Amino acid sequence: MSTRPLPEHVTVTIDGTPSRAWAGQSVTAALVTAGVWPVRRNQVNGEPRGPFCGMGVCLECEVTINGRQNARSCTAHVTDGMDIRTAAHG
Repeated sequence: MSTRPLPEHVTVTIDGTPSRAWAGQSVTAALVTAGVWPVRRNQVNGEPRGPFCGMGVCLECEVTINGRQNARSCTAHVTDGMDIRTAAHG
């Protein structure tokens, strides 16, 4: 039986709060693990929105990553020191 090594934990910042995540996991997974589900607000009615498709098609998971706006969190991968900003809390 082969034992795989555990992924490396890294530190990311989510809306100004440090959080631990696994290196290489999707940013969406890191957000959900940290208890952050709504990541943006609907432009028409202001309702909170969260990840939906998980494969980069629906655009419901867009966040700001290291200053880059409208990044799809489901297709971005966590790296140490990453700064993730959601628009749902503003």
